[in-house]
Amino acid sequence: MSNKGEECARRILNECGFDNISEVPLEILVAGRGAFLRYGDLKGADGRIVFGKSGNAIITINQNIDYEGRRRFTIAHELGHFEMHKNIAPHLDSDFTFINYNKNQIEAEANQFATELLLPSDLFKKECAGKKFSPDLLREISSKFCSSITSVAFRYLDIGHHPIFIFFSVGNKVKYWKKSERYFQRVKDITNLPPPEDSVASEYFSSGKIYPKEESSQQIVKSTWFELSKYDDDEVFYEYCIITPKYNTVLSIVWQ
Repeated sequence: MSNKGEECARRILNECGFDNISEVPLEILVAGRGAFLRYGDLKGADGRIVFGKSGNAIITINQNIDYEGRRRFTIAHELGHFEMHKNIAPHLDSDFTFINYNKNQIEAEANQFATELLLPSDLFKKECAGKKFSPDLLREISSKFCSSITSVAFRYLDIGHHPIFIFFSVGNKVKYWKKSERYFQRVKDITNLPPPEDSVASEYFSSGKIYPKEESSQQIVKSTWFELSKYDDDEVFYEYCIITPKYNTVLSIVWQ
């Protein structure tokens, strides 16, 4: 996959003279780039962009988005479309667009753009340096950069210091998984099947259980998500779930 989205975001940051835009209202940035942003009641979507004949665009953001970080990521994603995809047809972007790695190239580039714009790689790496991985660390970075915790989790998977796996489940079925580079574990054959019965994700789908922040790092064992060879011990692992009841999705972050 190309780095078109990241390169475009770096160019925008350079042109605006910012290293970090966590305290910049994105509405101002969007207006400065020549697009019109409004808030409205979008059914089943977080964002929408419609291009005019002159290359201008109207970006609509769902007024019912609950979290500031998610709202900012949605705006940044749509701004990415504005900067890179002038000829795309009007379309809606939802939670699935932002975290589904089976998406098309255009959506991948818009996600790259939003991630680099809100979580610049150099600053992100510095923020992670010397810190133990934990759900609290993801929340700390999310707050510092004013971005969604989901985007922080994927950013950490790509450039963080501790290897992690991410499993994405929808409606009690695992849709895909992704891992940090050089993290070698053999994942069970679970794609399009329910999450493992002893996983935290399964606990949510079966009983609606959502752990409070102080208990969000739940102890599991290696065999919960991974295959064991005859030489393996069933070691202690941990699972932290980012749950979105609105879409019935679970993002499981698993690490040792």
